[in-house]
Amino acid sequence: MLQQLEQLTGDFVGLVWGVPLVVLLVGSGILFTVYFGFPQLRFFKHAIDIIFGKYDKAEDKGEISHFQALCAALSATVGLGNIAGVAVAISLGGPGAVFWLWVAGFIGMCTKFTEVTLSMSYRDVMPNGTVHGGPMFVIKNALSKKFYPLAWLYAFFVILSSFGAGNMFQANQMAAVIKTSAGIPEWVSGIVFCIGAFMILIGGIKRIGKVTEKMVPAMVGLYIVGALFIIGAHFENIPSMFGLIFSGAFAGTAAVGGFAGAAFKDVIIMGIRRATFSNEAGMGSAAMAHSAAKSTPIQEGLVSLLEPFIDTIVVCTITAIALLLTGAWQAEGVGVGSEMTAYAFESVMGPTGRWIVTATVTLFAFSTLISWSYYGEQGITFVFGEKWIPAYRYVFIAFIFIGAIAQLNIVLNLSDAVYGLLAIPNMIACYMLLPKVKALLDDYKKKLASGEIAPTKK
Repeated sequence: MLQQLEQLTGDFVGLVWGVPLVVLLVGSGILFTVYFGFPQLRFFKHAIDIIFGKYDKAEDKGEISHFQALCAALSATVGLGNIAGVAVAISLGGPGAVFWLWVAGFIGMCTKFTEVTLSMSYRDVMPNGTVHGGPMFVIKNALSKKFYPLAWLYAFFVILSSFGAGNMFQANQMAAVIKTSAGIPEWVSGIVFCIGAFMILIGGIKRIGKVTEKMVPAMVGLYIVGALFIIGAHFENIPSMFGLIFSGAFAGTAAVGGFAGAAFKDVIIMGIRRATFSNEAGMGSAAMAHSAAKSTPIQEGLVSLLEPFIDTIVVCTITAIALLLTGAWQAEGVGVGSEMTAYAFESVMGPTGRWIVTATVTLFAFSTLISWSYYGEQGITFVFGEKWIPAYRYVFIAFIFIGAIAQLNIVLNLSDAVYGLLAIPNMIACYMLLPKVKALLDDYKKKLASGEIAPTKK
């Protein structure tokens, strides 16, 4: 009975994350990119200037800084998908999948810009200064009452996803990799994760922002250092690596070594699907973190477009480099996922390489967990009210321990499926409000050109 239910829920995940959803998200990203005039290129440097506070104003409402909002959102997206997900994409789609991963990351930058701009425009600022935002608040505050059920649906999906994909799956993977590397029992890791999460979550988004602004640069920096060692050891193979990526992107990949080969369609689907799952563009989830920023809608929208760039084009590429330069993607007898990435790092750096992957998997997963707790809080606030947030936090922490010690494939399958369904209410709102974003962007460009919006004098 349980096996059949697991099979059914697994099929449900495959159905939700099938070609139609991928086409919706990628097609929307292309449309938004053209409609707004390629903001991910035109405003890339400007977005960096905003992050470093060059355009800050004291009167801007919010709870955290631009940089803290970006790090909080990145901590939720930079996770196991960047390590295990890329390995899965290459093992099933070949090196060419990396090219389509880049494409999805590039157009996802504009999708992220759109959803974050809307969330900032229609967020709720409470009398005590706390902020609540996200697609459910956009739907409630910007669309007619007949769309209100979509807002409730999104909020329920967020709550469910926070317990599954955002909590139990992360705790399970952290505990498993620590046991493999250090022999520490899962229940011990579970208790440690619970204590660590509790100390952070009781401080709300302000404490999450303070923790993630230190954690995200550290964990990404550690991963980059490991990649530099691999590049240095296989520097002569870089031209052939890019040759594999570009040739495989448009012609599929023939069978090589332990690799079974991939058709052209499989290459595209795997690259785009893993990028979408990794950077969450189109899900609307990161908009909840950005909504807490002390900023204006367009400025925070521009900050958010850096997120898929860092997550997909930088961090995912690091994993791809490690797998392709070392040949781990076609090695015999190597497991798929984070084990393949660990094998690649270990082949160059010895046991230190495996420990780097273990550390980054743990940090990536824990950071995802704490940020998704905040997303769940936004769902709780929308459905039940702020007074239920403390109770939610205690239940969330309990589920960390459950996730660490239990095998809950059925629950996780359902959570992954529900997570994919977040895109539907979010994209409906984005499409209906595109003219609003366009008007805001056009007005911002005029003010920027006239000097009305200028760097703040320190």
